[in-house]
Amino acid sequence: MVEFMVIVFFLLLLAGTPIAFAVGITAVLTFLRMDAPHLMTMVPQRFYSGVDLFALMAMPFFMLAGDIMNRIEITHKLVRLANALVGHIRGGLAHVNIMVSIFFAGLTGAAVSDTAALGTMLIPSMEREGYDRSFAAAVTAASSIIGPIIPPSIIMVIYGSLMRVSIAGLFAAGIVPGVLVGLVLMVFAGIISKKRNYPIGEKRASLKEVGQSAKGALIPILMPIIILGGILGGVFTPTEAAAVAVLYAVIIGFFVYRNLKLKDIPDLLYEMVKNNGSVFIILASAAILGWILSMEQIPELVGAAILNISENPYIVMLIINAILLILGMFMDMTAGIIILGPILHPLAVSMGVHPLHFGIIMVVNLNIALMTPPLGACLFVACGITKLSLEEISKEILPFILAVLAALLLITFVPAISLTVPRLLGLI
Repeated sequence: MVEFMVIVFFLLLLAGTPIAFAVGITAVLTFLRMDAPHLMTMVPQRFYSGVDLFALMAMPFFMLAGDIMNRIEITHKLVRLANALVGHIRGGLAHVNIMVSIFFAGLTGAAVSDTAALGTMLIPSMEREGYDRSFAAAVTAASSIIGPIIPPSIIMVIYGSLMRVSIAGLFAAGIVPGVLVGLVLMVFAGIISKKRNYPIGEKRASLKEVGQSAKGALIPILMPIIILGGILGGVFTPTEAAAVAVLYAVIIGFFVYRNLKLKDIPDLLYEMVKNNGSVFIILASAAILGWILSMEQIPELVGAAILNISENPYIVMLIINAILLILGMFMDMTAGIIILGPILHPLAVSMGVHPLHFGIIMVVNLNIALMTPPLGACLFVACGITKLSLEEISKEILPFILAVLAALLLITFVPAISLTVPRLLGLI
């Protein structure tokens, strides 16, 4: 039965079937294959229950808040702050690109939108300063994957809801790993910049200039502080925090920057509904497939197969990482969490991995797929901005993939990187 499900699912994907329908059709055909048509009466109920989770209400609010912050053009304020902090280093604009992604991560929680927002502004600037266009595109695509790792993160909301893991705990656990990914990217960007003699930025900013830049960026930076502070301080739930984020973004757009207009609201709501609708259909369809996986005891079978290879926890985690990395290259990140989470989560926990720690491992793994060919969404956005081919950008992004893989190994085998902040905050 497992073989049948895998073959049908990947054939549908190769045929270009949207992921939500590929998942749903696979589930229905599996029911028929099981000669259990009576179970079809449960399909509508399972379909509905897949999205009947209160925590998932946070998703549309976080998406809307991020879209509003993008719409009111706060990027240049963050760029100015990043430039004051790291612009004087060799390859300064590459470092600025990565640091702005770290700042942006606390606003949008989505990698693809970060690539589009930052790439449109920073790639032409880097090219004018003497950077290769392909290098600028690779830096932008690679740094954008920090978005879903540093909270607030939409993918963490999905994982926490499905795996019954604390979303607040996941948010806290993602802070240090996200910063770590940014740091290793900056190290590799610095090495490449020195080797290629990319330009050194302007003179080091004075403390006064840094202060002025920080003051200008204070309003957008306050949003993640309010969100995380409220959640981790127990003031409100992640769902309530998402609604507060929207309110904050609306107030800033209408009354502080005054560049958000009433005519923008219908477009913002339309984008929110469209983007959430696609995710919710995947969630609903995957609930049916997850039910079949549970009935057929697929997680137990996969766990037993891996343990037959080795019972060493380090080897098992390497195998799990390999599975996530390979399948993530051909699967939407949301679908990867939904399908692989219920299979691999129990195995990892049985090996002594904390649920919050494994959640971060999954999120980082599946984010790497956004910057790897053949289906890396961030790569395609960068291609669209630069008019370069996928092959040209893929060649340049290889060192950054290796950098993030090194960070992934540290995150996997040094649990303190993920668990220290949640432990300090009393979430463990």
